[in-house]
Amino acid sequence: MNSPRKAPTFETISINGPAGKLECLKLESALPETRGIALVAHPNPLEGGTFTNKIVTTLAKTLSRLGYVAYCPNLRGVGNSEGEHAYGKEEPDDMAAVLAQARAENPGVSGLVLSGFSFGTYVQSQFRQRLSDDEVEGMILIGPSVTRQAFPNVPADTIIIHGEQDEVVDLHRVFDWARPQQLPVIVVPGVGHFFHGRLTQLADLVDREWRIRLL
Repeated sequence: MNSPRKAPTFETISINGPAGKLECLKLESALPETRGIALVAHPNPLEGGTFTNKIVTTLAKTLSRLGYVAYCPNLRGVGNSEGEHAYGKEEPDDMAAVLAQARAENPGVSGLVLSGFSFGTYVQSQFRQRLSDDEVEGMILIGPSVTRQAFPNVPADTIIIHGEQDEVVDLHRVFDWARPQQLPVIVVPGVGHFFHGRLTQLADLVDREWRIRLL
């Protein structure tokens, strides 16, 4: 794999969404050649979740180092994004608009990663159902909010990472959701929902799991 170039920095862009303008953080690939697009979805905005969430930016930076250009939108009604929060029912439409612009800005780049944290995992899991297997390299779900929404099934190769001591989404409930699908779950001991003090470990886990996939 190519060596990283000078680390890119986040820029704020505007995207035309179905409910109005979407504010979006964009982080270019840290490698000389962009291998794919990464969409990163934020946690519940009713509890303060935005695109500046530390797990969101950690995912974006990690995927940038792996060669992806990352797009982290504030979904409808969040921050300076127009529209109203729709509790995850219409936010996949926002993700579709972000993907359309990302593809327009990166012609010839075909790889796609869908990633998210908490509420963002629900948005991405719904959006994944609209896409073909040929379009998506894989998904990365951190702290999937399976107790808060009617959470859909996800592909068998989805990377799922959850804290052992998650105080928002009980680990046992994640296993209840994953078990019928035979989905592996990576459990990080001693960690709560927000991975406080363990973001470096989270980044290392994502990096390791995704590099295995790229082999």
